[in-house]
Amino acid sequence: MHRNTNRPRVVFFAVLCVAFFAVLCWPLLQNQALAQQVRASVLSQFWHDVSPPLRDMAPMASGPTEFEEVPPPQPTEPLSAGAAPVVDPVLQSAFGSPLSTIDLLNFDGIAHTLSAPPDTNGAVGATQFMQWANTKLAVYDKSTGDLLLGPVSGSTLFNGMGAPCETNHGDGIILYDKAADRWMFSQLVDTPTVACIAVSASSDATDIYYRYAFDLSQVLPPGTTLSDYPKFGVWPDGYYYTANIFGPTGGTNICAYDRANMLLNNDATAQCFFSRTIGASYLPADLDGSTPPPDGSPNFLVDINNSGQELRLVAFHVDWSNPANSTLSDAVHIPVAPFSPASGGVPQFGSTGRLDTLGDRLMFRLAYRNFGDHESLVANHSVSAGGRIGVRWYELRNPNDVPYLYQQGTYMPDDGVFRWMGSIAMDLAGDIALGYSASSADIYPAIRYTARTPDDPLGTMEDEKSIIEGGGSQQPASRQRWGDYSSMIIDPVDDCTFWYTTEYYQTSGSVFNWSTRIASFRFPSCPAPTTTASVTPKAAHQ
Repeated sequence: MHRNTNRPRVVFFAVLCVAFFAVLCWPLLQNQALAQQVRASVLSQFWHDVSPPLRDMAPMASGPTEFEEVPPPQPTEPLSAGAAPVVDPVLQSAFGSPLSTIDLLNFDGIAHTLSAPPDTNGAVGATQFMQWANTKLAVYDKSTGDLLLGPVSGSTLFNGMGAPCETNHGDGIILYDKAADRWMFSQLVDTPTVACIAVSASSDATDIYYRYAFDLSQVLPPGTTLSDYPKFGVWPDGYYYTANIFGPTGGTNICAYDRANMLLNNDATAQCFFSRTIGASYLPADLDGSTPPPDGSPNFLVDINNSGQELRLVAFHVDWSNPANSTLSDAVHIPVAPFSPASGGVPQFGSTGRLDTLGDRLMFRLAYRNFGDHESLVANHSVSAGGRIGVRWYELRNPNDVPYLYQQGTYMPDDGVFRWMGSIAMDLAGDIALGYSASSADIYPAIRYTARTPDDPLGTMEDEKSIIEGGGSQQPASRQRWGDYSSMIIDPVDDCTFWYTTEYYQTSGSVFNWSTRIASFRFPSCPAPTTTASVTPKAAHQ
């Protein structure tokens, strides 16, 4: 019988190949597996209770020391250093027609906390306006601007839950669930990564809340070091959430929280996807108006791809009955007019410090509206052109079929002023309002807005109005932080009144010397709705 003398050599090389594959190829396969989850991870709450009325809760301390947020680089696609500027073909360098809005309330909000930047955002409900500014929250009468509660630490809302919810501060988001007439409040803890969420039991922001906590670290890969820039959107089938994830396995975390059960004070779950491939700083769509999206519509999430000069749209469909059917789509790439991301900072009168632009991402919120014959999403970010900075804005349509860019423009009138840190929304009539900060070497940072009606030429805004001109500048510090975002929202009662809130300086001072302003306005041509949106929570799914 002939003996195969090559067999040991063959076995040796086979073992060597397997070892080579294990050392070099297996980590690549692991990374690819981590690139984007195929199935949603399901999380149960680790805390659920009912709070006392917020107006009766003892205010919690805001923290013992000053804290200035330092933005980490994006986990993917950071701005390219030294990138050549491009010609902006949709630049609006002249003021448009006279702005016909009617100005309503205009009053000061929260000021001078120990944290910076203020991360200013707010929401308007049936009778109240609720504002969140980094570590503090406050409630105002929306008819008069009178202070009803606060300012108190945002952690006060989670008093009694213990660590980490009641000991964390900052990165809070307030939204009003217009269909249910409820408030939705969230606060993210980054170490460990925990989502603390409170849903009001009524339209009164000072009353009781159903409180939940979810341990998001269970759905993130090992090596995650920080979750940042959390954002929320209200949708009929869930409260949708995104956050940037940093570390060697960084990416984007996207979750849906069980709105139906949370509105009923039932136990609730979350379904989450983690992605390293679709991009960073996605904003979830937030529903405006009384007409919901088509039945079964997924939530839409959009970000800006600076290197690819495009918007990317992702659809998240959640199936609460069978999580195996929940899906996160690949990104749809929507080309936009060329732009240069805002960089170099914003000058301000009375200071050598230049203010941060956060030009690498879309600005809060991604506002969605269903007009019946079409669906619209509006978004904005800061861009550079001609040595200055302005606001690029978009209206996307048809997200449930073949999404397309209906209009776009860069608002940068040729007056030497830098405009940035915008927020955008659309009313019942299709009017669009865009609020932003404005500053230059000749003026202190100010708060202004522009707007348009459907009769204006596509891609253009009308004239500008001032909400308040600043009385001081932010003096030099280790970093000149500003923002990180502002908030333009729509009144759920008339569906016509815009509310805007962001920061400014009353007098010059440090990075912690900021103030905020809250203002409302509307177009007189916007009709009031014939019915008021109201949805009674249905029996929870099983």
